[in-house]
Amino acid sequence: MPLESIAIASDHAGFELKNQLAGTLGERGYQVLDLGTDGTDPVDYPDYANAMNEAFATGQATRGVLVCGSGIGISIAANRHPRIRAALVHDAFGARQCREHNDANVICFGGRTIEAEVARDCLDIFLETQFAGGRHASRVSKLAAVPTT
Repeated sequence: MPLESIAIASDHAGFELKNQLAGTLGERGYQVLDLGTDGTDPVDYPDYANAMNEAFATGQATRGVLVCGSGIGISIAANRHPRIRAALVHDAFGARQCREHNDANVICFGGRTIEAEVARDCLDIFLETQFAGGRHASRVSKLAAVPTT
């Protein structure tokens, strides 16, 4: 039985790391839904966060990986969508925490700020870690609430 489909996308600055991580996902038996980009020509990272949201909306994926140069811009863009809880991760602790405490469904990396091996380790932790629930569940539910100010 094949594992779940994981969506992955990047801008031009994250293209190389995206491809490496897509290969890792494939090696681990996941179906990889590559949302682009397909080269190093400059593109706009919000377009790829939007593509991730569309993949979630259509049920093509329930978890994803996003990469831009720093990871900051694409994580901000992704978190504008209510279906996405994206976490910019730099190390194993962050990868574990974003799943256990925040039920993150998208992990973000900076293609210019993290080594590929560290990103692979973080990705594995992200995929293997379960949401702890409990006291964290009410906090996560508040993330989806729309402020009424």
